[in-house]
Amino acid sequence: MDDDLDTMSRDELLAEARRLRAGIRAHRDASGHELCWHHPALWGLLPEKLAPDIAVPSWDRFMRGCVAYRASLDVEAPDAPRTDDDYRPGGAG
Repeated sequence: MDDDLDTMSRDELLAEARRLRAGIRAHRDASGHELCWHHPALWGLLPEKLAPDIAVPSWDRFMRGCVAYRASLDVEAPDAPRTDDDYRPGGAG
């Protein structure tokens, strides 16, 4: 699956590593409402271009997952600043 790496030069490998690191950093640096979102841009860093075969939970199960994820942030990032920003499609916050 990663045979393309075998044919890359040193410079091409370095460029690929930088590109992947930039994508990982963008995902890592997500904040606020961005934390909850589907991230196809991260998957787009892979050379194989396919539509992800995702399953979407029903609303009640989805919301339980959101609540559990948010609760995990209280444990994993207890000192992170809190925000009261509302979600705005396509915008910050």
